[in-house]
Amino acid sequence: MTGPGNAASGGEPGESGPWEGARDAGGARGVPGASGTRRDPQGPSGANGLRGVDDVNGADRPDGADRPDGADRPTGDDAELLARVFLSRVLEPGDTAGGRWVRELGAVPLARRLRTGTLPLPGVSLKRWAGLCARAARADPARDLAAAREAGVRFLRPGDTEWPAQLDDLGDARPTGLWVRGRPSLRIWALRSVALVGARACTDYGAHMAVTLAAGLAERGWVVVSGGAYGVDGAAHRGALGSGGATVAVLACGVDRPYPRGHAGLIDRIAQQGLVVGELPPGDHPTPSRFIVRNRVIAALTRGTVVVEAAYRSGSLVTARAAQRLGRHTMGVPGPATSALSAGVHELLRGGAALVTDAEEVVELVGDMGELAPDRRGPVLPRDLLAPDARHVLDALPAHGAATAQEIARVARTTADDAIARLYELRSLGYVERHGEGWKLTRQAMISSRTGRDEC
Repeated sequence: MTGPGNAASGGEPGESGPWEGARDAGGARGVPGASGTRRDPQGPSGANGLRGVDDVNGADRPDGADRPDGADRPTGDDAELLARVFLSRVLEPGDTAGGRWVRELGAVPLARRLRTGTLPLPGVSLKRWAGLCARAARADPARDLAAAREAGVRFLRPGDTEWPAQLDDLGDARPTGLWVRGRPSLRIWALRSVALVGARACTDYGAHMAVTLAAGLAERGWVVVSGGAYGVDGAAHRGALGSGGATVAVLACGVDRPYPRGHAGLIDRIAQQGLVVGELPPGDHPTPSRFIVRNRVIAALTRGTVVVEAAYRSGSLVTARAAQRLGRHTMGVPGPATSALSAGVHELLRGGAALVTDAEEVVELVGDMGELAPDRRGPVLPRDLLAPDARHVLDALPAHGAATAQEIARVARTTADDAIARLYELRSLGYVERHGEGWKLTRQAMISSRTGRDEC
């Protein structure tokens, strides 16, 4: 997917141009072919190689040399790409202070300010600002883009054609950008997606429900989004893949570094058949806090979140509560009242989440108008089709032995003549038989009566 160098853009023949392929073949500003770096025979501009960030908006080169017609100066679009890649390395995911800075200052001025280490911005302590500047000193967006290109990963940022607009609902907690593995369009897939999350140490019941729900959603054309973890997440991905459907894994680490290691094969398969998404740049590792903040992306990306199994302190409940705050549908799959792994789900249901048991009920909530789940009823028994008067007479017959028409009429609260008429009707249907002056139930009627006792 990498684009060839463009000699016409200022590079030497046979070398890549200064801003090689700022957009991928699909039109989105992606990593393959979007390195955003300038080839400089004197080496990187600045100690950390953050070329383009210090050099934008007319800033002079360090050596004071003139630019021939501005050919070796990154454009504003390219500088924005570099700045956001840089910020994805410096700022932690979900950093609302950093998100506010990006909104108020812009990505390029913020990156330059972090790079130069000037006075701290509002809302951050000196200690934290020093930590951010230390990160900035080591950040190299050109290197990150090159590593991503090698791994077949692209970088998306707000405003790209592939950027899912629903992520903007996160406000200042919106990702500065997303790293994506896989060919499909994330924006298109996210339009019709559902999150399936739950416990890592799930029971067989939880794994079965996750696989069944994911397969049912995939068969109905829905994209299953989860976190790629053990337990419910892995079962949901496998259910979607097994039915030939679409699935997205949102990771809490670099998308080129599958985690957990035991799911490396599964995540690679997802990247081939679906999408692997993350906020962190290539090579970055997961931490407990990153798992928690990652869940907000899962919630914002999808139309609704289904929690299959979760204890009281499960991270999947963080996803569900984020979905509730964002106005998304929140659903839970009930489990045994004695199971600690379902206690969190039951608490979620008590808090207003919708109870669902299959894919049709999920689609009824998140789907378009008219996508309704079928009415759920028990089996219709032959005696259910009887007229009310005939059913009352049938119920008046004793379970064992025979009874006269007068005795049956008294129990059924009707006249003897009416009881006799209903008894002959029931006889023609095979429910009763006559024995002299009395009437008794047939074997068929007794079986039907035992089958219908569950109604009580």
